Amino acid sequence: MAALRRKFGEDYQVVNTNQATTFSAPVKKKRQRFVDKNGRCNVQHGNLGGETSRYLSDLFTTLVDLKWRWNLLIFILTYTIAWLVMASMWWIIAYIRGDLNHGHDSSYTPCVANVYNFPSAFLFFIETEATIGYGHRYITEKCPEGIILFLFQSLLGSIVDAFLIGCMFIKMSQPKKRAETLMFSQDAVISQRDGKLCLMFRVGNLRNSHMVSAQIRCKLIKSRQTPEGEFLPLDQCELDVGFGTGADQLFLVSPLTICHEINHKSPFFDLSQRSLMNEQFEIVVILEGIVETTGEEAFPITTVLVPLLP
Repeated sequence: MAALRRKFGEDYQVVNTNQATTFSAPVKKKRQRFVDKNGRCNVQHGNLGGETSRYLSDLFTTLVDLKWRWNLLIFILTYTIAWLVMASMWWIIAYIRGDLNHGHDSSYTPCVANVYNFPSAFLFFIETEATIGYGHRYITEKCPEGIILFLFQSLLGSIVDAFLIGCMFIKMSQPKKRAETLMFSQDAVISQRDGKLCLMFRVGNLRNSHMVSAQIRCKLIKSRQTPEGEFLPLDQCELDVGFGTGADQLFLVSPLTICHEINHKSPFFDLSQRSLMNEQFEIVVILEGIVETTGEEAFPITTVLVPLLP
């Protein structure tokens, strides 16, 4: 115990795990987090130049990353505009050929039968695009421009369907919501385990379905200055949670306690209790694995605690 006191300074208090002693957590000061508890990163990029064009060059990923309300708005607007434009093209062909003036003339062969006005042209397009085929409106063989437009409509409809429906499917199948049933402890603690001083927190899975190949990693995010005088903002340091022993590979059927041993390799080795409370840093925990039911990879991310409690 004396060695532990010398290591962490005189203000370090030894925790006796054999006695039922409780400690009240100090009042936390609200501060801006680098990563929120729900895994959302509070990082905004600025003054990059050409940022909009970079997002548009990867339009599919940009649409998937948008919020649901914007996705639904783009989905509805794209189909509505495409339907109106294509229906207008069918109406223009009928108007140029004079089919609108011979709508009820049985001796006249129009481009599209039974298309008298814009609503009937719109209904013909919807019946064709959705492959409903009521049989009342149909294209005739004496309309080459209509055949070309029909082929263009089929190709364009397939592209729009593949793009938008694929985007919606991928967005719905994202494993982000799986993180809602993976629980992390609200606080982390520093205490002794097996005679060693350890930083510990808990993680649990609420669902009965397993996380296959679950692995946990911890990152310490802290600004520091190198011996050469270079300032490194938000420098990332890996915390050892059992890489060498395989303890980072989890069989998550019940809540588990994740342990980081504070030894001479730990970034907390030279810190005391008081300095821990005053330091500006953040511990980010990343749990990655494969969802058993869908076979997709899930990456729940959370921030454990700032500051740490003894």
